[in-house]
Amino acid sequence: MSLLSDLATALGAAHVLTGSDLARYRPDWSAHYTSDPCAVARPGSTAEVAEVLRIAARHGVPVVPVSGLTGLVGGAMTTGGLMLSVERLNRIREIRTEARTAIVEAGVVLSRLHEAAEAEGLYFPLWFGARGSAMIGGVLSTNAGGSNVLRYGSTRALCLGLEVVLADGRVLDLMSELHKDNSGYDLKQLFIGAEGTLGVITAAVMKLVPQPLVHATATLAARSLPDALSLLNRLRAATGGMVEAFEFMPDTYMRRLSEARPDIRLPFGGKRYPVNILVELASAAPREAAVAEDGSQPLVTLLEDTLGEMIGEGAVLDAEIARTGAQRRAMWERRELAAEITIDRQPTIDTDIALPLHAVPEFFTRIEARLPALDAEAETLAVAHLGDGNIHFTVFPSRDDPALYDAVVEAVEDEVQALHGSFSAEHGVGLSKLATMARRKDPVALSVMRAVKQALDPENRMNPGKVIPAAAISGTGSRE
Repeated sequence: MSLLSDLATALGAAHVLTGSDLARYRPDWSAHYTSDPCAVARPGSTAEVAEVLRIAARHGVPVVPVSGLTGLVGGAMTTGGLMLSVERLNRIREIRTEARTAIVEAGVVLSRLHEAAEAEGLYFPLWFGARGSAMIGGVLSTNAGGSNVLRYGSTRALCLGLEVVLADGRVLDLMSELHKDNSGYDLKQLFIGAEGTLGVITAAVMKLVPQPLVHATATLAARSLPDALSLLNRLRAATGGMVEAFEFMPDTYMRRLSEARPDIRLPFGGKRYPVNILVELASAAPREAAVAEDGSQPLVTLLEDTLGEMIGEGAVLDAEIARTGAQRRAMWERRELAAEITIDRQPTIDTDIALPLHAVPEFFTRIEARLPALDAEAETLAVAHLGDGNIHFTVFPSRDDPALYDAVVEAVEDEVQALHGSFSAEHGVGLSKLATMARRKDPVALSVMRAVKQALDPENRMNPGKVIPAAAISGTGSRE
């Protein structure tokens, strides 16, 4: 029987998509990659995922797992492969309130988990702009970050257990709810961040935390990045670690935001500053949320007082504090429009880097000095999860030139490596960073990664060509 016939027998014809039904699976969110799969299989259970992988193995067809298709590095790109969508694996199996865990399937949309946790007085602390479409399987497969990494860590830190179907159809049950388990290798960590190259994540046990009772949110202008980092440290010390987000939006970001979205109100009455920070504190402690007779809350007062001290010192130049939920949402909207206002302009050269906190100012000094020699007319746009050193640094080149693209990427790589950072912080590797992996990843680490891949997927059928570069590679492969 043919591949499609076998799949239809296993899943039902309605869940094997071909022809015009493939349209919504072809593009990725970055608009840099367009897929041409032979079909999209939509299994509805772990057993059906296992059967799809066994069928694919019999027919020698590569399998590309896909979730919400919100990736930015070409991780779901395929030509001729079988896409395996986890969208029908969308059950929240259980919220265990006392244990503060959620047992969820891979196709659960992130915002739906937020809502389910909130109904139990809890919070799933993974938060980013694509939460309305990104799915749990995808955020695990890319080890997604977001705005709350500063306090709670990335997806890897929020996962207790996994269920994974391997390339040969075997189901690996790692659905532990334990916070401590020293019984050998922590195998789940192999699959988190592997981008579907080792197997298909079908379910997970995720950590929840108490729902915050109060937020203190402000947009401020700092005199410099070092002053902003000083504020971060002061707030963390004063609150005992209640800083949830500390986001950097320089003047270039605000200028681009006003160009692309003139309907969005800018802070400070439109006055421009080089260093703009969105800071948010949160607490689940009733004492921090208690409302005084004058309407004030202790956590908000603490933020006001700290900003006031730094304004008096000259380190903070201006500040707006959110007094209502609508004002808080407006502040976050400015930040969460970053991806939209970046890809709205083409061509773009996007990077997603991580640096030690003290090295962030030095990176900007170095790269801005280096770029004019490569493209005197290039413009830049940056936005950063400053609290954890993750910078989304974008260059808008004056021309769409692959050689220029490569040169800019290598310049960023050079400076990141010199400052002991990473060329990939939270978006993953996919296709777009394969050449960078070949150039910059430790050769021994690459050798170990290839050995793991060979052991778990000896026929190289699971999302082939992603994450792990060939032994020799040239060019960035950015949009090839």
